[in-house]
Amino acid sequence: MAELHENIITPERALLVSLDTGEPDAEASLLELRELARTAGAEVVGVTVQKRPAPDAGTCVGEGKLEEIRAFCEANDIDLVIFDRELSPIQQRNIELETKVRTIDRTTLILDIFAARARSREGALQVELAQLKYSLPRLAGQGTALSRLGGGIGTRGPGETKLETDKRHIRRRIDALREQLRELQAQRDRIRARRKKDGVITVAIVGYTNAGKSTLMNTLTQAGVLAEDKLFATLDPTARALRLPHGQTVMLIDTVGLVRRLPHHLVEAFKSTLEEAAQADVILNVCDASSDEAATHLQVTQNLLAELGIGDRPVIPVMNKCDRLSDAAPIIAIGDTVRISAKRGDGLETLLLAIENKLPKWTRMELLLPFDKGGLLAAVRSQGQLLSEEYTAEGIEAVALVSDPALVAALRKYCR
Repeated sequence: MAELHENIITPERALLVSLDTGEPDAEASLLELRELARTAGAEVVGVTVQKRPAPDAGTCVGEGKLEEIRAFCEANDIDLVIFDRELSPIQQRNIELETKVRTIDRTTLILDIFAARARSREGALQVELAQLKYSLPRLAGQGTALSRLGGGIGTRGPGETKLETDKRHIRRRIDALREQLRELQAQRDRIRARRKKDGVITVAIVGYTNAGKSTLMNTLTQAGVLAEDKLFATLDPTARALRLPHGQTVMLIDTVGLVRRLPHHLVEAFKSTLEEAAQADVILNVCDASSDEAATHLQVTQNLLAELGIGDRPVIPVMNKCDRLSDAAPIIAIGDTVRISAKRGDGLETLLLAIENKLPKWTRMELLLPFDKGGLLAAVRSQGQLLSEEYTAEGIEAVALVSDPALVAALRKYCR
């Protein structure tokens, strides 16, 4: 008789390494790295920190610390060393030669989590593009082979099925991915344009990863979005209709979460997804009120919004998970901060009213514009909603929704 054996997958045993060169968030970043490792499926066996004025060019940490890492890995059966910073190809190779243990950096870990969690075609393409762009300069010294044999954290994604890949092939693949993403971007732009033409108001949920954005989305709209107590539980944007207290319906959009030191390749790759926030009429900056790093998390999100060029968009700071706080615990207040518990449903009515108050006040205008005033029509397209336009012998007949007071005043004389 055949014997049946159960395959038991054991988590990789990881050692976390932090180099503290005086950054104010070094300790918080290391705690975040632990959560990232847990999200990727690793078991964190140990953590070590070295304070240095600057990274060593060849091994990142000093010679003595590297020997300490090697001894710890040998004594504790460590499968993986994870550095809380970006390693150069030479540093990574030298560390692996000394420790005899596979070594990855923070960026590779985040890319791996994204590769495991991307569900949509666009998300998968974005992750693959980011991985290939990150791996391209790291092929030096490896000849033409980009071997990903063995599996494990940091190996998921395109490399698994491409055991012999040279730089020219990777560049061709990058070009192909960019072209596919351009096509998907064009589709997304058409959807946004259709929403705008139909007068759909959009509200985007942004914020630090694991702040409870997906839980809030599910509570408000029953969207059924995956909500886990892990970093980057949701990567792909989800849009659902949300009815506000006074009857108006808006489109609520959930977006990818953020972390400090988010790899530049990922920010660039996920720009189209983050543009959902850039195009929204109102933005909810959701933050975990129970986190000691709440103020930093809010600032990280604000910085990214600024990078996307969103300066004039209404933003509502939303302090979530307030059920975890005692009544006496202080809560950061920035502007019109709303306190909620998405899990228990506390404060959601207040949040919906705050959204209503931030919505743009549209003025419907039926216009007859002279042909030489086409610039005003262009302003309507960019700042308002052009519901219809028709070129006649008298001029351009148009029906528009406009919220900017200055533009309303400029168009008033052309009302029919």
